[in-house]
Amino acid sequence: MNRLKWLVAVALISCATQQETVVPDAIPEPVSPVTQKAPERKPIRLTLVGTNDVHGWVMTQQEKLEGGSLRFGGIAAFAGYLQVLREDNPGGVVLVDAGDLFQGTLMSNITEGEVVISAFNLLNYDAAAIGNHEFDYGPVGPVSAATEASMDPFGALKARIAQAKFPLLSTNIYEAETGLRPSWMHPEGAIIIERRGIKVGIFGLTTPQTPTVTLPINVASLRFGSLATEALATTKRLREQGADLVVAVVHAGGRCSDVSHPEDSSSCDLDTGEVFDMMKALPEGTLDAVVAGHTHAQIGHFIKGTPVIESFALGRYFGMIELYVDPQTKKVLPEKTNIHSGIEVCESVDQESGSCNASRLRALGKTVTPTVARFRGRDIIPDATVLATLKPAEQRVAELQEKDLDIKVPLALGRNYEAESALGSFLADSLRGMTKADVALLNSGGLRADLKAGSLKYGHVYEVLPFDNQVATLELTGEQLQRLLTAAYGSKKGVFQVSGLEVKLGRCPAPDRLKKVTLQGGKSLDPKGKYKVVMPDFLARGGDGLSPVLATIDPSRVDLGDGRSSNLRDELVAYWQKEKTPFRSPRLGRIAFLEQPGACKGSDEAGSP
Repeated sequence: MNRLKWLVAVALISCATQQETVVPDAIPEPVSPVTQKAPERKPIRLTLVGTNDVHGWVMTQQEKLEGGSLRFGGIAAFAGYLQVLREDNPGGVVLVDAGDLFQGTLMSNITEGEVVISAFNLLNYDAAAIGNHEFDYGPVGPVSAATEASMDPFGALKARIAQAKFPLLSTNIYEAETGLRPSWMHPEGAIIIERRGIKVGIFGLTTPQTPTVTLPINVASLRFGSLATEALATTKRLREQGADLVVAVVHAGGRCSDVSHPEDSSSCDLDTGEVFDMMKALPEGTLDAVVAGHTHAQIGHFIKGTPVIESFALGRYFGMIELYVDPQTKKVLPEKTNIHSGIEVCESVDQESGSCNASRLRALGKTVTPTVARFRGRDIIPDATVLATLKPAEQRVAELQEKDLDIKVPLALGRNYEAESALGSFLADSLRGMTKADVALLNSGGLRADLKAGSLKYGHVYEVLPFDNQVATLELTGEQLQRLLTAAYGSKKGVFQVSGLEVKLGRCPAPDRLKKVTLQGGKSLDPKGKYKVVMPDFLARGGDGLSPVLATIDPSRVDLGDGRSSNLRDELVAYWQKEKTPFRSPRLGRIAFLEQPGACKGSDEAGSP
């Protein structure tokens, strides 16, 4: 020990008690900085919040139950949940929507989606996918189909893209003629944002089924590419541009019956869901997370190691994926990932169950005790700014929404996407009677709500039939009608509702699902006979897979209803009021299945318009 160190040691010893004996050489040498252990850094938490298939339901809904009323859904209440999440993870929340923002409510449709974008702007969405229903409004104005060369089929959508403070994305939409991306869309269909020092790439995808699930004429100039091919190419490009994580926001989905165990996907229909097909075609680890939509179902699982969520529809649910990222490698730590899908959006809940699902509570025969909804230990407070923003639109539609039609509905008429329904048969009968047709055909996906019992108001009809379809009539031979019905029931678009016919079907969707068809009463179709067939113009223009058959029909035999003064919904209302049609469930039995009930793969609403 040199003298300087010895003197320092002596000084230190002098401060010790007299009983202590300290040997100067026992004083440790300073630890070299090289040997010091660096402090461990905590993983960075990112909260990915996803909504899907809002369909214009930005306003709060309310239902009366035994014991009181529950309020649920809507953007104002959802904003309360977001506030909790953003306070819980400051600067770490990513908010996206998987498409079909518009089409479905009077408030949304009367503004051509403007009110939806206004509400989404207030919530500071980061991005949204373009869904098939984003094309429904067609040109700006009351005409929804671009039937003349001077009409811009993307006029309404362009207006909403210009209004949005967030990008509407899709990387798989191209101009059919040039193969280039449309100039009015986001140039890359993808963005990179930063959260807590992590660069997150986000891109959108749109179901390739779009030409069959919107008015085909509005997207005739577009081509929709493969989901997997586009996902792989876009992910590669985003990572080359510096994205640490890549999230796909996909308007294509699937369905799972049990989300209680995210690692177990055995309850998922992995054989038919579009998003599952995409994931199977991608190398494992391509994507860090997926937010899906379109099927109005639920997913909350790891698919090939990637967390995938979808959360029902109509502004009543949302989902979350909590990702933990290594701060040094900027890679996701998969063992820490948490998945939550189908989270209810509630203003008030039943105190005992904590739920605001009025349908489920009513089915249980439960007397509810309403109380304020809570999320992560905090009360949900609807956002006042959102409420104020929605108020002018609500006032604008209130009078029409509450217009009493002077018609009583004795008992509720319900839908059934996969079988004959009381509502479907009643509407098909009304359509056939109104046009004096031989046959009426309705797509079950076009019926968007059950018809409630009580005094019928215009808003109730609008919820059932929100699409501004025209009444189309076709003059078909028996042979052509047989081919059309074969295509309809073989298209995996649910069970079409009929009037004037009796059909026998295979239990599960298949190209040869239609086994037998006769006229009402059992009389066979005359192959050379002529039949007047009525349907929504969505179908007559080739929607839900009917285009191949309709392409063989003489156009002079097809009236798409362009010259009619009103739409299908309003014509039905006028017919009911004039005829004083009793709103009762028709006798069921016009659609029968040859096999016993059982589970069918691929039975979902992916084809709903």
